[in-house]
Amino acid sequence: MSTLTQDFQLIDFNNVGLFIDGTWRLTGSKGTFDVINPSTKKVVASVPKGGSQEAKEAIEAADKAFPAWSKLTAYERADYLLRIRDLLLEKQEEIGTIISLEMGKAFKEAVGEVVYAASFLTWYAEEGKRIYGETIPALDPSKRLIVIKQPAGVVAAITPWNFPIAMMTRKLGPALAAGCTSIVKPASQSPLTALAFAKIIELANVPKGVVNIIVGSTGEISDEIFESDIVRKVSFTGSTAVGKDLVKFSAKTLKKLSLELGGHAPFLILEDADIEKAAEGAVLSKFRNAGQTCVCANRIYVHEKIATQFKEAFVRKTNELVVGESINEDVQVGPLVNKDGLEKVQEQVKDAVEKGAIIETGGEEIPELDGYFYKPTILSNVNNDMLIMNEETFGPVAPIVEFAEIDEVIKEANNTEYGLAAYIYTTSLENAITVSERLQFGIIGLNDAAPGVAQAPFGGIKESGYGREGGHQGISDYLEEKYISLKI
Repeated sequence: MSTLTQDFQLIDFNNVGLFIDGTWRLTGSKGTFDVINPSTKKVVASVPKGGSQEAKEAIEAADKAFPAWSKLTAYERADYLLRIRDLLLEKQEEIGTIISLEMGKAFKEAVGEVVYAASFLTWYAEEGKRIYGETIPALDPSKRLIVIKQPAGVVAAITPWNFPIAMMTRKLGPALAAGCTSIVKPASQSPLTALAFAKIIELANVPKGVVNIIVGSTGEISDEIFESDIVRKVSFTGSTAVGKDLVKFSAKTLKKLSLELGGHAPFLILEDADIEKAAEGAVLSKFRNAGQTCVCANRIYVHEKIATQFKEAFVRKTNELVVGESINEDVQVGPLVNKDGLEKVQEQVKDAVEKGAIIETGGEEIPELDGYFYKPTILSNVNNDMLIMNEETFGPVAPIVEFAEIDEVIKEANNTEYGLAAYIYTTSLENAITVSERLQFGIIGLNDAAPGVAQAPFGGIKESGYGREGGHQGISDYLEEKYISLKI
């Protein structure tokens, strides 16, 4: 067992509150809701449920805090970010335990997420010091043309349940570094991690109102955010359907939007690939977080000449995975987040088998476990008529399709409205370059199943959204450019 026996210092599961203007609110205007451990189906905690009232108060608090926070130097804001980072790393096992309990991520993987989350604070603490303006040569010798960059203002972050701490710091890191103040609306499946982060904000002595965290009624909170002319930018990670709605809602006040939406990632294994490395990469990409990531391999295409060897290696490595209650340190794959997630996986597997797919391994629940568990599953003899080849799975099921020609597989890979991530395994430099250039996706993992890092831009094209998080690109949407023409 991991750290379950420790005393929780960041959060009291019996006394959880919202965090608005530096103050803990132990009651919500909409009552409470339960957070369920998907490994056991038991209640972890009851959380105050906020709504319009709390959203308005959070926006007002962020607005009130903005003038002072934005006037701090980049170096002063960096000091706060590094203080938050140090506390995150100090409490990484406690936060990892909370993540594991509330949304089912394997404990060691959850701790790794906390370390990943901290890396965004390190990066943006430095990147905030590199917000440069420019001077422009003037035609008139008596003029000086200057461009400066200033914080956008109050911003909102709407974060998903599958990376409850990393997606928060990936949004808040650049926002705070740029001089913005914020409202965070975490997913209802994983609010406890966000509230533990609020405690870290408090411990780091971040000024009141700079970060406000509210959970509860998604509709009411979102409506207040999008109706407000105070909130100038919203960053959202979630489904494409919701993202499209947010584009419509943003039109009323012309808010800036960053959208990281759905994915349907192809995983291409070319004829010259290293089969063992490709199989290792497929296991890592597909079964990380029980397949519940926007960038996990959803469609695995393998060249027909190496298909048998690859399947043998992939099945062998998949069967070595340890599945179980997420809090156990030796577990590598935990449960699906809830009943709906499990039923979607069951539906896709059932549909595929009825249409001719072969189950190479898995293909069933794990009855001896009480939670929403599904065995890591590999399907072969898959075709494009199956749901799994047309819908994002968000679960531990890997469909394999064989191909003969590179042109053919590139066409198939691009044949989706999504464009978030794609993967290529090859030992050919020519293939590496040309296939990467031809795939219509914002992120390419080239012999790399885990390409996400703080210092590189993360985001998609087509219906996977727009805007970038991470890298120097990630701070630009939190800034406004102001042109000053000075006549002397």
